[in-house]
Amino acid sequence: MTMDLPGEQLLPSCTAGHTQAGGGGIMLWGTFSWAALGPVVAVEQTMKAVNYLNIIADQLHPYVAFVFPTGSRFFQQDNAPCHKARIVLEWFEEHTDKFHLMSWPPNSPDLNPMEHIWDVMERQLRAQTPPCPNISTLRDRCLDIWYNLSPVMYQKLVASMPRRVTAVLKAKGGATGY
Repeated sequence: MTMDLPGEQLLPSCTAGHTQAGGGGIMLWGTFSWAALGPVVAVEQTMKAVNYLNIIADQLHPYVAFVFPTGSRFFQQDNAPCHKARIVLEWFEEHTDKFHLMSWPPNSPDLNPMEHIWDVMERQLRAQTPPCPNISTLRDRCLDIWYNLSPVMYQKLVASMPRRVTAVLKAKGGATGY
């Protein structure tokens, strides 16, 4: 057993820490449906409306056209500023043949099935050893985890949407078990 003397526990010589990927991080954008896991994109800069619009046009649109060739599908996004930007909303209005943009209440992570996927990915990433030594390795590991997600998992997440909505309504907008 070891013991710190009073005041010692905060001294740099008495602490040990580890920083994954040299202290950096990455942002990912991804999509999925009941039918198929969609693309994931490592976002290299702050997600502004123009960057988001490029991802929607270059990644989401081809995915939806391929997976759902016969018509419009619901698309869920939260209320991040880039999602609500005029140029993004206008793009969705111009593409109503492929997308039905869902209305989304503010501050509703319980409703968002993507939050569950990000949580699963983060737990899998943290379980890997050795820790990521740099951003490049972190990105590669995240992409590997994404493309190995279980279809059963994302199908269950899509199927859970009616229950999620019911739970949030029952909680009058408060927290739920999701």
